[in-house]
Amino acid sequence: MGTPVERTLPRAQWLALAEEHSESVDRLTAGHRERRQRGERHPVEDFLFEYYRHRPTHLRRWHPGAGTALADAADVYGGRPGYVVDEEGTARLDIDSVVERRGRALGFVHGLLGATLSRPATHDCFGLHEWAMVYRLAPGEQRHEQLPLRLSQEETDAVVERNRVRCSHFDAYRFFTPDAVGRNSLRPTREDQVAFEQPGCLHAGMDLYKWCFKLAPAVPSGLTLAAFELAREIRELDMAASPYDLSDVGIAPVAIETPAGKAEYVERQRGFTARSNALRRRLLDVLDDLSARAGTRSSPSAATLGA
Repeated sequence: MGTPVERTLPRAQWLALAEEHSESVDRLTAGHRERRQRGERHPVEDFLFEYYRHRPTHLRRWHPGAGTALADAADVYGGRPGYVVDEEGTARLDIDSVVERRGRALGFVHGLLGATLSRPATHDCFGLHEWAMVYRLAPGEQRHEQLPLRLSQEETDAVVERNRVRCSHFDAYRFFTPDAVGRNSLRPTREDQVAFEQPGCLHAGMDLYKWCFKLAPAVPSGLTLAAFELAREIRELDMAASPYDLSDVGIAPVAIETPAGKAEYVERQRGFTARSNALRRRLLDVLDDLSARAGTRSSPSAATLGA
């Protein structure tokens, strides 16, 4: 492999790209920001900012990623964490600093993505994790108390009992009710996440957004935004297939308690699996490129990217 090439964007070009990115984020987050000012909640869009703890203002920051230098950028990128500016005012990713500070995280994500891509997708969970989170709860105990159930509590419990629960994602499994924990055929843990992650999991698909923004500024913002858009679509299916009635926010149910609902869920899940895997490969390419560039600069932490 040869030395990675760097391109330099003139000021007018990178400013236009940054502005285009910010405008895209503003369009996608307008509803969330307006509802927040009114004190209103939304079960899909709020999740992406509250659970993942990444603000719209952070999402709208544009990062070019490794291998792209920005001419005449000292006034914007000078002093910004993760960047260096040379004597001519050209800014670029501070690869040494990023790898030194984030080496373990970069290595973990690289290993997780590779392991996930190596496995076949499972498409028979039917979103039952959300049902397991309300299984046998008393009134007032459910996480989304502002959302009514589509069925009675007894009927909701019966759906869990009639179906095999097979959740492979720890960050969903950890919210199961005590009575539902034993019904899961798997026992995912935080420590075993790499061993359990599989590409059909909706939550693993949403988490691609998390990995992108957590590895900023090493990840180009275009990839982070694509992961955000996918996560928003996945979250809508996640909640549509849940036991909650979301008609007030215009989300029709995917009634997974019926054969037709299960078929619809699987069809949409397969589409998300393909899109998630495409983003996984793109993110792996970013990490491999970063590793190659760190290696050419003889960074002492370069080897951690492939750990």
